[in-house]
Amino acid sequence: MSGTTTAAVGRHRRAAGAGADRWVVLVVLCVSLLLVALDATVLHVAVPAVTEDLRPGAVELLWIVDVYPLVCASLLILFGTLGDRIGRRRVLLLGYGLFGIASALAAFAWSAPMLVLARALLGAGGAMIMPATLSILRQVFPDRRERALAIGVWSAVAAVGAAVGPLLGGFLLEHFWWGSVFLVNIPLMLVSLPVGRMLLPESRGTDGGPWDVTGALLAAGGLFGTVLGVKRLGGGEAASPLTVLPLLAGVALLFLFVRRQRRHPHPLVELRMFTRPAFGTSVGCIVLAMLALVGLELVAAQYLQLVLGLSPLQTGLRLLPLTVAAMAAGLAGARVLRRFGPRRMVCAGFCLTAAAVLTLTAMGGTDDPPLLLAGFVLLGFGLETTLFGAYESMLSEAPAGQAGGAAAIGETSYQLGAGIGIALLGSVMNAAYAPGLRSVPGVPRSAADAAGHSLGEAYEVSGRLGGGAGAALRRAARDSFVHGLHVTLLVSAGLLLLGAVLALRLPWVMQCGEEPGGAEVELPAPREAEPAAGKPRVTA
Repeated sequence: MSGTTTAAVGRHRRAAGAGADRWVVLVVLCVSLLLVALDATVLHVAVPAVTEDLRPGAVELLWIVDVYPLVCASLLILFGTLGDRIGRRRVLLLGYGLFGIASALAAFAWSAPMLVLARALLGAGGAMIMPATLSILRQVFPDRRERALAIGVWSAVAAVGAAVGPLLGGFLLEHFWWGSVFLVNIPLMLVSLPVGRMLLPESRGTDGGPWDVTGALLAAGGLFGTVLGVKRLGGGEAASPLTVLPLLAGVALLFLFVRRQRRHPHPLVELRMFTRPAFGTSVGCIVLAMLALVGLELVAAQYLQLVLGLSPLQTGLRLLPLTVAAMAAGLAGARVLRRFGPRRMVCAGFCLTAAAVLTLTAMGGTDDPPLLLAGFVLLGFGLETTLFGAYESMLSEAPAGQAGGAAAIGETSYQLGAGIGIALLGSVMNAAYAPGLRSVPGVPRSAADAAGHSLGEAYEVSGRLGGGAGAALRRAARDSFVHGLHVTLLVSAGLLLLGAVLALRLPWVMQCGEEPGGAEVELPAPREAEPAAGKPRVTA
């Protein structure tokens, strides 16, 4: 390489986080995250319109809704570790492109299988984007105090995206056809690609060695089978071979993946990270927080609408304080972490969330807006405090060269915790709900058994029965659902208190300051000329 070329390359390489560039990078990363978070929930309100237009079968409709989070969770480790090897910005930009193409395919899908395929591609694009945003953030903010603030902004944006998704979808459906909920992604992707190429830094692990393709495929297959099996368990399909076989195959593949990583000279995931108390404990806290909190879905989707009779828009407005509280907790998280340290912050977050869940056990068959407001505010603030402290501790404890893999582990634990929670708490809910319908006067046993599947089905059965028996079944189903919800929330509170005990293994004090090297970082060239003397490659 000539001296001129060497100097030119040197001018392009600067320390990560220099000047104000790191805050511009944070804005770009937050826009990326916002798109993925929006797409995870924006389809929910469009399901009736999709059903009317494409006429999918029951299985096809299930895959249209579930294939996006399923594929995304399965590929997080694959693409997170690939970014550590070939460059995190490169994987992020590829994710932008795939996300835009898949959005166009979904918007103009002419059949249910086509929409399933497009949603799967969207999941793959999301799996490229999610860990890349967090691992790049890890590199451009080497100082832990600034990184904590950046993670707070990042997590607040995630909360906004999840909440805005249904509202944006509802607005688009009022004015356009259902495909518009996907089409809105394309102009944002067209802007993000060139802006990301110009502004985002490139970084990769320095000593990762060749990428273990076999290990990556084992992880992807194992996670796919495990998450699919867990989702079907949550849907009450425990005895089905389509539940048992994927679950067993997924667990077996994950076992082979772990064994391979322990023996491989250049593992995808450095399992020794889990021997560090802060890292392993943080991952466990993320899993427990999500496992306990999926009961919120029961509150949002069924209690508010089926028990209280609120419309979808009214339900969204009732949940808005939860999102606002989560945003506030994310933005205040850095200051709280510096003052109280990871142990007290995460432990207090778990306790506050448990208090919120216990508050919500006072819900009954009639609307109580002040109670719901208090419960949702406590829930949003407590949950975000817990997740913020756990994510920040996990990411800061991981070596810089393993940032992509660590980010993927965090996101995967989030998805697995939610899936296991749906299966576990769904089983608790069904066990507490169904017995209350077996002795309703005037209701045949077959009708009672059908009504015991869900509250929505109980309302359908009561409508077919009509008369006094139908009214009695409807009242019994509502009362049984509220009882089951109380039991489920109590179990959730117990899991959250278990998380508070687990958090006692986290460090007392937040260790601040810049950290040692471990990842190559290369920022795009500035527009203005810099001194001719090239600077060597630096580490973050």
